[in-house]
Amino acid sequence: MTLRTTIVLIEDEVPMLRFLRAAFGLEPVDLIEATTAREGLAQVAGRRPDLVLLDLGLPDLDGLEVVRRIREWSEVPIIVLSARGREGDKVAALDAGADDYLTKPFGVEELQARIRVALRHALRREAPEPVVTIGPLRFDFVAHTVHRDGVEVHLTPTEFKLLGALLRHPGRVITHTQLLREVWGLHTDEQVHYLRVYTAQLRGKLEVDPARPHWLLTEPGVGYRFRAE
Repeated sequence: MTLRTTIVLIEDEVPMLRFLRAAFGLEPVDLIEATTAREGLAQVAGRRPDLVLLDLGLPDLDGLEVVRRIREWSEVPIIVLSARGREGDKVAALDAGADDYLTKPFGVEELQARIRVALRHALRREAPEPVVTIGPLRFDFVAHTVHRDGVEVHLTPTEFKLLGALLRHPGRVITHTQLLREVWGLHTDEQVHYLRVYTAQLRGKLEVDPARPHWLLTEPGVGYRFRAE
């Protein structure tokens, strides 16, 4: 790490905090600490860091949920640091959107190497803003709120996740397979009816005329697109 790097560390174990402070003591790193999931999410949204280090065992929210929430609006690299060493825990964290997984205890050199790799990969990513405004619609992926003409619109968790998958790439067609995999974890497009049902629900809540949608558009036989203008 030769350029100055901003890292948000979401960790509540005092010995690990001390260890990581020492590890980055001589590095060109701005280490932003958070000891709860909610504080960490706020720091990630406000600081726009280059990388997130995340413990899974947080006092207020499981780390996997933190990964999922960050991934709703950001592609910032996330490295999980956890005492959970089972293969299933690692797979769950990576499937949720983490970039890497280190089992505690680990060495400083290994951590720094993983960080360098994650930062290199991040150079090829584009990260949208945590708050997106398109026409009369305002989407806040940190607060988990949606407003139309200043009035809050209630979405179910699945509706919000589907909307997030589309809004990470406004104006771009997202295929049925991509959406099914990202929202429901399905690896086949045989359940396209899920998309039809939830897209209809979203249109009913976001569109002025759901029968003639302006924002959430169907690309027949391919997928869906959220209009960017």
